[in-house]
This record gives sequence, structure tokens and C-alpha cells, in this order.
Amino acid sequence: MSEAVDELVRLLDLERIEDNIFRGQSRDIGGRSVFGGQVLSQSLVAAGRTIERDRMAHSLHAYFLRPGDMEAPIVYEVDRIRDGKSFTTRRVKAIQHGRPIFNMACSFQVHENGGEHQIDMPDVPPPEELKSEMELRALVVDHLPEKLRAKFMQPRPIEFRPIDPENPFQPEKKPPYRNYWLRAAGKLNDDMALHQAVLAYASDFWLMGTAMLPHGLTFMMRHVQVASLDHALWFHRPFRADEWLLYSMDSPSSGNSRGFNRGSIFTRDGKLVASVVQEGLVRVREDE
Repeated sequence: MSEAVDELVRLLDLERIEDNIFRGQSRDIGGRSVFGGQVLSQSLVAAGRTIERDRMAHSLHAYFLRPGDMEAPIVYEVDRIRDGKSFTTRRVKAIQHGRPIFNMACSFQVHENGGEHQIDMPDVPPPEELKSEMELRALVVDHLPEKLRAKFMQPRPIEFRPIDPENPFQPEKKPPYRNYWLRAAGKLNDDMALHQAVLAYASDFWLMGTAMLPHGLTFMMRHVQVASLDHALWFHRPFRADEWLLYSMDSPSSGNSRGFNRGSIFTRDGKLVASVVQEGLVRVREDE
């Protein structure tokens, strides 16, 4: 397991304070506040530690309320809303400095057989034919001030390989579609709850940027303010987060300084394993 993946697994191994209360730490990945995918995945872990192990998460719906402080621990309070015969529902609140920064409702289900169908996976090049995100970053890192370059190039626990990469410093206007291959950058154990948490973490990368493609905007622009507002994730089928998954994204609409984004996640052999929806703030500040 790579050092970055090992650190992510440690971040997901929350400290139990009380029966329904957990504490987690943060990793600085170069943003101004705690990465939303980290809070999302830690909340899922906290909820999962209050349920029976015969049922797995099938959906979660979350709101980002305040920026997280990377220097302070995050306390997760789990509300055991319902324990049913087939479904278990939990509500999770993430707290820092006495105030909620995030809340989430999630549902778990025992395995049941039923009719199945799914959409087809897009026809895209395999990951072996593509440059990794880190290789692409190395080509543009000189655009950054020297003090920011180390953070920009730090190893990530998730390996990404974009199908049609864009230059974050010289973006071109494009239709609101993008595809990325992704996988954990190291071997994980066989615990499906861990694989779900890692995918929840990865699902918050790149999705928001899809709504920015038609406008020629990126996260690297000083006059652009971007923040996740909410995030929903559905797990459809078992998968491994340490094997290649295709993240296919589109943005049907943006307006009123909000961008709406959708994602479908497929295994390499074409099985749809998860769906994602996110809306985020995309505000252009003319005063910058």
C-alpha cells in the first residue's frame, strides 16, 4: 500500500469517543479548508460503525454547511434514526468549534435479489493508454508560485487518469462532459465498507469542475469562488476501489452561481456500481 493510501485508511479509522460519537483528523490536500470528500467518507464510516455488519450502505445525502478547519479535529455525532428488518437509517452531524460544518442522512440495506438493469458505460480509451493526473500536473507546475508547487505535486491516495485533460491555467471552453479513470493508489483489504468509504472520498474530485467547462473556468483562477453545497451518492453493486473505475460526469445545468453535476461510476467490465449528484457554488468575483 502506498504511503498516501495508508494515510487515507488511517484518516478513515475514526476514534470512538462514545457509542454514537467519533473523532477524525484531516489531511491538507492543498485547499483552503478541509476537503469535502474527506468529511463525506468519514461520516459514512461513523454511520457504518453503528449498524449490523450484514447490511451495506446504498445511499447518502449530504449538505456542506461551513468550511472545515484543517488544524482542528472533527467530531461526528450519529443519530440512530431507525433499525428496520431490511433497512437501517442514520443521520450524521460533523462538528468543529461547537458548530456543525456538515450533515448527512444515509441508509443501509441487507442484500436482496431482484430485477436488474443499467445504462451502458461510455466507450473510452483504457487507462493504460492515458497519462496520469500527476504526469499532467508536472507539465504545468511551473505556472504556480514556488511555495505552492510541493502541495500541488504531493502524492494522492487516488490515482486519476483523465480521458480529455484540460490545462487548469489556460482552460478552453468545452461541453459539460468529462471522463476519468480512478483507483486507490495501493491495495486495500477486502472490507466492502472501506471500499465504499474510499469511493465516497474519490467521488468529490473533479465533479464540480464539470459545470465550469462551458465557461472556461477552473479552480486555479483567483477570481473564481467554488464550494460544494450538497452531495448525494448511491451504491448499486459491489466493487473494489483499488481496481480501475470509470467516473463519467456531466453537468445538465448551471445558473444563479450554482453548478449542477451528475456522475456514473463503472467497473472496467462495464458494471454500473455507483451514481453521484452534486450541486456547488461557482461564483465569479469581478473585484478580483
